[in-house]
Amino acid sequence: MKPAVVIGILLIVLGIVALSYQGITYTTREKIVDIGPIEATAEKEKTIPLPPILGGLAFVSGVILVLVGGRGDRR
Repeated sequence: MKPAVVIGILLIVLGIVALSYQGITYTTREKIVDIGPIEATAEKEKTIPLPPILGGLAFVSGVILVLVGGRGDRR
């Protein structure tokens, strides 16, 4: 398999994932109170948004790479 086809397939998968999830969510722990032996923490959930246009661009560019890379040198 040619490298362009492999990269194209990866971009297609990445585009589908980006379109379906719409963002990356992660959890952090923050100290609220720290007085001697008493310690209180809170878990906060944060999200990094992924715009749909990014997923669409990744998908379309992956399809183009698969089509162009699949042609190769046919004689």
